[in-house]
Amino acid sequence: MIEAQIKSVQCLSMSGLHHMAYKEWGDADNPNVLVCVHGVTRVADDFDNMARALAGDYRVVCPDVVGRGRSGRLRNPQLYRLPQYVSDMITLLARVLANGERQTVDWFGTSMGGLIGLGVAALPDSPISKMILNDIGPVLDPVALQRIGDYIGQDMRFHTFEEAAKFIRDVSVPFGPHSDAEWHKLASDVLRQDSDGMWIRHYDMGLSLPFRSATPESAKTDEEGLWAAYDAVRCPTLLVRGAESDLLSPATAASMTQRGPRATLVEIPGVGHAPTFVHDEQIAIVRKFLLNK
Repeated sequence: MIEAQIKSVQCLSMSGLHHMAYKEWGDADNPNVLVCVHGVTRVADDFDNMARALAGDYRVVCPDVVGRGRSGRLRNPQLYRLPQYVSDMITLLARVLANGERQTVDWFGTSMGGLIGLGVAALPDSPISKMILNDIGPVLDPVALQRIGDYIGQDMRFHTFEEAAKFIRDVSVPFGPHSDAEWHKLASDVLRQDSDGMWIRHYDMGLSLPFRSATPESAKTDEEGLWAAYDAVRCPTLLVRGAESDLLSPATAASMTQRGPRATLVEIPGVGHAPTFVHDEQIAIVRKFLLNK
């Protein structure tokens, strides 16, 4: 079975240095690179199935965004925002593309990972050549955002893995149908034991602070900035929407097909926010768009 290497890169924030871990799949000399970035409380391991499936075509790079999983934590949690994440990804891309034949990558971003991709793709001379946005756009439903913010900030502790895994499964129902084994992996990827033996989620609770400090005015400014970023994107873009998503509305998705890069839209029935891309039929969507296979 194809397995990944765990690597890391040192990044800079206003509060100092931190490391960002990433999983790398496939031939390290392959000039074709696919970067896969997870959602707000998820980790690089989310992409294990997809990375194995595409490792023959790509060098697949899957980072743990700072504050999550194997990566470091920021000293100032108010910096857990898109500008910091974009900066970290530019550092990662400099490492990944160093001395390479090609200076471009393809990008797959789920939710927050898609917004980070927007930030990178909107830059002049961006290295992103193709981009997939998984259930995310410039307009974020405020009720859904409140749900996510409340979830992030709950400092839940469980005596057993089974209790913790049930919690993850219950809050992840919008992911759609999965087997018991798939639910077990989706839970184990984001759980760890603390020094007291309690099971906790594998991210910095400080991630919730930027959500809590948001105001209607800041939300409007953020939306305007995200639309400006989207309109600046020039690479071919695929927008995937869970047909039952409460975060990406049908109206926003339709607008995204008419402006900016004029994304191609694919909807996945029976799924909300967000499709996990662990199943073959979802991975086939990625393969078709990126590789025409």
